[in-house]
Amino acid sequence: MPVRKNHLDTLSTSLLLACCLFWGFQQVLVKATLVELPPAFQASIRFAGATVLLLLWCAWRGVRLFTADGSLRAGLLAGSLFAAEFACIYVGLQYTSASRLTVFLYTSPFWVAALLPIWVKSETLRPVQWLGLACAFAAVAFALREGFNDSGAPTGLGDAMALVAGMLWGLTTVVIRASSLAKVSAEKLLFYQVAVSSMALPVLSLALGEQWGGSFSPFALTSLVLQTVVGAFASYLAWMWMLGRYPATKISVFVFLTPLFALLFGALWLKEAATPSLLAALALVAVGIVLVNRKPA
Repeated sequence: MPVRKNHLDTLSTSLLLACCLFWGFQQVLVKATLVELPPAFQASIRFAGATVLLLLWCAWRGVRLFTADGSLRAGLLAGSLFAAEFACIYVGLQYTSASRLTVFLYTSPFWVAALLPIWVKSETLRPVQWLGLACAFAAVAFALREGFNDSGAPTGLGDAMALVAGMLWGLTTVVIRASSLAKVSAEKLLFYQVAVSSMALPVLSLALGEQWGGSFSPFALTSLVLQTVVGAFASYLAWMWMLGRYPATKISVFVFLTPLFALLFGALWLKEAATPSLLAALALVAVGIVLVNRKPA
């Protein structure tokens, strides 16, 4: 069983920042790729590729994935929640903007903070940490308030799917921390999720009547490689590794940076204005992270 730490250190903070940076970029990347590849088909390729990479990684590292350790039931549950989450994300991106979807998706820490202490008493947040969590969420809402008030905003279908995806992400984290999955390797934990997704999402794609195949442009291929290698394999493997060693509630608050990174990449890619509101929100998120990770006296 991995040695758990009570607070984040330099390594975990650096990994979290790198993951959030890429995840913010990835939302814009997926949205741009929808022009060429339908959502569930795109996700299917991503997780099938990640499953193959993970199998190769485990063979190289000597990690045993198929030994009986009592984690199968919880693993299948976590994998199903994970697959449903990404189905909501990819399909939801058809009906709303990447930045707008991201802010609803990243309500997941509230589900973790509210539900995890029921099973894991050490994860209970102190009042100052709740204040930090509130600061981070307020910052995201503040940064995106122009989008909420935009008369040309899309229908609520994409927003609703993003909220459901955020709930599913939070529930996945709770299942991992409150079950036998907390004792398995990061590789096996990720395998449950990408393997189930690689089987479930093609079925969803066919059910939605999506067109498979066709020609792939250099942009579409590059997008799929990044989504697969960096997104579904490397960043999620790092996330699973951290979940097994650091407090989930403190890790989860970092995800509030992702919507802000999504806005920044949207501004760079789509030439949208990076407003003073966004910069102020970045500062407020930083304050929230400090409060949540503040050590008790």
